[in-house]
Amino acid sequence: MLTFVLWCILFILCWPLAILALVLYPVVWVILLPFRIIGIAVGGVLALVWSVVTLPFTIVRKLA
Repeated sequence: MLTFVLWCILFILCWPLAILALVLYPVVWVILLPFRIIGIAVGGVLALVWSVVTLPFTIVRKLA
């Protein structure tokens, strides 16, 4: 909602820039999408490595 209000203010102040932002937003989103996918994959790999590293401590704690 805040983004929409800011866009409306931009539209009132400088409508060509607001229209340009409206047109370029999907293009920028598509360009940045692979970086988001890589970030999700790296986060998953780091969580897996952390689980493997802490697995022996978890097993020992549950047995004690």
